[in-house]
Amino acid sequence: VLSFIIFLCYIASLAASFMTAPLLEFLLALFVLLAYTFKLNEKFKRLHWLLKDFLRCVTAAIIYFAISIAAVSKYSDGASKAAGVFGFVATIVYAIDFYLIFNDLMTFLKQGSSDAPEEHKSE
Repeated sequence: VLSFIIFLCYIASLAASFMTAPLLEFLLALFVLLAYTFKLNEKFKRLHWLLKDFLRCVTAAIIYFAISIAAVSKYSDGASKAAGVFGFVATIVYAIDFYLIFNDLMTFLKQGSSDAPEEHKSE
């Protein structure tokens, strides 16, 4: 929802060239939401869904931070300033999200590494 609001703000502003990043992030978030809703993560177990979601959050936080700085510093209209402020909020939200996903990812990797020695012992 936040990405869609930022997208709308960039459309209404002078910084319309920045509208691509929020639109793509909105579509990616929608895809991930639908994938988890339709349980595609259980059907396609070879794809590392947790890692893909982590990388999406990291890149989104970096991109939102960069375009928010550019929008706030370069453009003076209200819609650009609003998009920049919402972009900073989105940066914080994505940073919290990738921190939480990172903790889940480390738990998953520790479980995987602890299972591997037991398999070698049984052979």
